[in-house]
Amino acid sequence: MTHHPRRRARLTAAAALITVPLLLGACTQAADNGEPPASGEEPLRVVTSFTILENMAEEIGGDLIEVHNLVPTGTDPHEYEPLPEDTKAVADADLLIMNGLNLEGGDAGWFARLTESVGTDPDTVIIASHEVEPMMIGEGTAESEINPHAFIDPTVGIMMAEAIRDGLIAHDPEHEAEYTEQANVYLDELEKIEAEYREGLDAIPEDQRVLVTSERAFQYLADRYDLTEYYIWEIDTEENGSAEQLTRLISELKEVEVPYLIIESNVDTRPMERISEETGIPIFEDPIYSDEIGDAEHPEANTYAKYLEYNLRVLTAALG
Repeated sequence: MTHHPRRRARLTAAAALITVPLLLGACTQAADNGEPPASGEEPLRVVTSFTILENMAEEIGGDLIEVHNLVPTGTDPHEYEPLPEDTKAVADADLLIMNGLNLEGGDAGWFARLTESVGTDPDTVIIASHEVEPMMIGEGTAESEINPHAFIDPTVGIMMAEAIRDGLIAHDPEHEAEYTEQANVYLDELEKIEAEYREGLDAIPEDQRVLVTSERAFQYLADRYDLTEYYIWEIDTEENGSAEQLTRLISELKEVEVPYLIIESNVDTRPMERISEETGIPIFEDPIYSDEIGDAEHPEANTYAKYLEYNLRVLTAALG
């Protein structure tokens, strides 16, 4: 498995705003940190496509922005059905932030249809993953597609935060100093977490760096930190957990030593429970997060930074 050196993409303000007619993103909640707007000044109306981007935008934009998030925790961001209030928020938005990499369904997906229906100006859209090199899943099959889960890798998270910072500055240059200051604090936090990932995962012996999850959502993370991946399904479809998928993974796991299986926080647990029964490999007691952060009932991962730290604790405990 190739180990890529760390990349810190410094996007220009212009590069962060990508002109893509149909691809766009969205999120909900008012920010509560940073310098408040001047008296009588309205906050920038921002829509984000899912919870990780919502949190990033709030960290960087502070009280200068008001965020409406589209896909809430516990809902699949690949196949979301927008609500009437989402349509209104997108129509009224000053700026939209999407993940890209096919998370929102690509140029024929739900978000593209939503933004097209209200006539969104593509110049008001930030694609947070713009500088990320896509990785493919299902290669060699008719279903081959881009894996959208790059943000599980903290190095990618840093790149996405920089893209959001630059997009906010490009759209609201009067507050460049505030966005820059708030982004610097946030990026410093993410940098420290990335260093913890490198130290913690590098400390695991090579023959124990075996990650078994339900979905192949951890491809970018595994590639970055030299983990060997096993999974039940590669592409999220109605066929998740099929007999063929279970048989394949059971056969593969006979050839390797695996201390624990790990289940994501938002998937059906039954397929992995069947794998555990057939192989005798126990399931780790705590789930891992993939394409959402925790909600109010799960404060251990209710921000992107906490999400990263929580996942690292699970990985080092389960693999180490």
